[in-house]
Amino acid sequence: MARRVAVIGGGISGLTCIKCCLDEGLEPVCFESSDDIGGLWRFKEEPEKDRASIYQSVIINTSKEMMSFSDFPIPAHFPNFMHNSLIMDYFRMYAEHFKLLRHVRLQTSVCSVRQRPDFARSGQWDVVTKNRQGQEERHIFDAIFVCIGHHASPHIPLKDFPGIDTFKGKWFHSRDYKSPEEWQGKRVVVIGIGNSGGDIAVELSRVAKQVFLSTRRGSWIVNRVWENGFPMDMGFSRLAHMMSAILPSTLTSTIGERKLNKRFNHKLYSIKPKHRLVSQHPTINDELPNRILSGTVLVKTNVSRIEGSSVMFEDGTVEEDIDLVVFATGYSFSFPFLPSSVISISENKTSLYKYVFPPTLEQPTLAIIGLIQPLGAVMPISEMQARWATRIFKGATTDGLKSS
Repeated sequence: MARRVAVIGGGISGLTCIKCCLDEGLEPVCFESSDDIGGLWRFKEEPEKDRASIYQSVIINTSKEMMSFSDFPIPAHFPNFMHNSLIMDYFRMYAEHFKLLRHVRLQTSVCSVRQRPDFARSGQWDVVTKNRQGQEERHIFDAIFVCIGHHASPHIPLKDFPGIDTFKGKWFHSRDYKSPEEWQGKRVVVIGIGNSGGDIAVELSRVAKQVFLSTRRGSWIVNRVWENGFPMDMGFSRLAHMMSAILPSTLTSTIGERKLNKRFNHKLYSIKPKHRLVSQHPTINDELPNRILSGTVLVKTNVSRIEGSSVMFEDGTVEEDIDLVVFATGYSFSFPFLPSSVISISENKTSLYKYVFPPTLEQPTLAIIGLIQPLGAVMPISEMQARWATRIFKGATTDGLKSS
């Protein structure tokens, strides 16, 4: 009898987990709380509670050459950097080709995942789910894949922005931003210069009267198009990776920073970061320097206070008549259905063996897939994690787990 594996989440990591289970002769059952697969990449006009959400114009930051699953290439006629609708088309092709949908239970949420009394011997789990009619079901599984991502719970540190309760305009997290039309002719402050903050500031600057981009630390800005017109993430050879591992990080950063500053001098654009290039993720954005140069985006320091319709910044400047504040301040992740004895989270961080297995479990029968923010595509990483974990679940390999 095949070992039963629960897959929690029907996004990209969940889909590849189903596929890898089938490859290893395991029996996957995927529980997806929404009404469709796709996770983060499925655009919906209205954000849903506790679920990832994207804006209408989102284009992925990794090229199709680097994000394809190993056994299902992205069609040749698709562009190198795909719109979110094309990414969904690809995931549907993948799911249909490998007949994954028959293993997915839509509109079924996972309420709890608990170790069985004989877990030390069996490694089994008690799982409680709730279906679309609100009825609870109880299951026993031999192993668990957790694939819920880390872009569902917005992080809005309101305590860092005194006076926000007096703000006369509208404010929301970048998760709730969908399109720019509503903000025609308005004055907008975007807080945060990560990928979402940069994208939203650029898009709003095409219709808004003025966009102010507030950044606490600045960022290195990387273009999707690299040398000789190739996609940026195809510009790093194995030799380059090997050299970056050998050379001191300060030297690697200096080389990379000089290359980026040749396109535009970050200091002159007031966005030179306090950190070195290799110490934090850069921001991927093709247009931000142009919008800054044209004045439609004005870079500001961190917000110090908000009063009525005025926003004050740490450099002492004040901007009046602000209509909208967008908090592009990142996300917090959690696993509400798991006890803290299985996986503990502190300051939005957790400890996982090889970024996959909770290290305290007596049996390695629960794997967290895709909880990683690589400098590049997550899809191949999720696939490799799932391939390894299914082999562990099957008992075909331990791969160093016993010695860990």
